[in-house]
Amino acid sequence: MLVLVAPGQGAQTPGFLTPWLELPGAEEKLRQWSALIDLDLVRYGTEADEEQIRDTAVAQPLLVASALLSARQLFPSDGDLRGAVGAVAGHSVGEFAAAALAGVLGDDEAMALVGARGRAMAEASAVTATGMAALLGGERDTSIAHLERLGLTPANVNGRTQIVAAGTLEQLAVLAEDKPEGVRRVVPLKVAGAFHTRHMAPAVDALAVAAKELAPRDPALPYVSNRDGQQATTGADALARLVGQVANPVRWDLCMETFKDLGATALVELCPGGTLTGLAKRDLPGVTTLALKTPDQLDAARALVAEQSSAAG
Repeated sequence: MLVLVAPGQGAQTPGFLTPWLELPGAEEKLRQWSALIDLDLVRYGTEADEEQIRDTAVAQPLLVASALLSARQLFPSDGDLRGAVGAVAGHSVGEFAAAALAGVLGDDEAMALVGARGRAMAEASAVTATGMAALLGGERDTSIAHLERLGLTPANVNGRTQIVAAGTLEQLAVLAEDKPEGVRRVVPLKVAGAFHTRHMAPAVDALAVAAKELAPRDPALPYVSNRDGQQATTGADALARLVGQVANPVRWDLCMETFKDLGATALVELCPGGTLTGLAKRDLPGVTTLALKTPDQLDAARALVAEQSSAAG
């Protein structure tokens, strides 16, 4: 069974969309989305520097656009996608791409909503000096308990040994000196705020207002949520999870457990792939992984999709 996943913030790199614009219709689609959300995705995806695409209001729609663009190249129609893919999921903002691929939202709806999300989270980040830091090493439960004692949130629980802490800069400074048992290093991340924590509560309110304009549809294939690794069964449930997730921890570890329970045998990570396939290699042994970074990898991805479809059939 094939799982299709979309990466989250931090996966973007300067110029990463340049080769994708050479594909038929790709630049036109990006320009349509750019007009929709009043953000030049073509320029940010090809010419902008690292600091410019680190901006939350830029990075989030850019990542969802790249995931959707690569997915639509890999699967020319919804029928192709739903006939070959056993489940979809996205890490943090990647959930918006996954929701579109599952049919909960249209591509344009997902882009408009993630544009609102990026702006709202950027505004929330400006209220208090906050940030995030990755813990290298240690054990999940021990590290989570330690973070909570320091008043920090385990904002991303990405696997058995991969946790990201979030909170005020003062709290993170304390963590750097008072690491959980077994943690070798605390590495600050290049993000603008403490995402997936109480500091994002204003963004939840703003996103909830934007979401009221939508009429979500029930998922057309299994859609695995970051909140608890469970499947959202209705469109309303999926949309509510997208809104609330802004201020709640990402439980990618539980998503991977669900992939395992569903019988995953392969995982394809959409552009700009790499992060989630790395986690899968550690926590999903035996599952074949492929990270889409450039269009040159589309043929290999198509071959893997065909192989999985043949095995399932």
